[in-house]
Amino acid sequence: MSEPDRKSAVTVRIAGEEHTIRANAEPEYTRSCARYVDERISEIRSKGALIETHKAAILAALSISDELLQARDELERVRRDVTSRATNLVRRLEDELGAASGS
Repeated sequence: MSEPDRKSAVTVRIAGEEHTIRANAEPEYTRSCARYVDERISEIRSKGALIETHKAAILAALSISDELLQARDELERVRRDVTSRATNLVRRLEDELGAASGS
């Protein structure tokens, strides 16, 4: 069996319930993801009145999705900025090299 096909089973606790997750990721990474989700659910439940666990999980998923989409937008903005700067730098270098070879 190749490395990418190896799945690890990890038991995690989210919102007070144990879940066994089978994933290709390292077990500690899976635990870290589960902790993040559990913390978000706990944060949401602590802010409001008594909220059912499944509703808190939905709100946590929406919150994490919002965070992901904002991070993707920021990453795309940074990529465009880096590409623009690199293009401008290449032009300046070519202009300088052309001017230096023409003298």
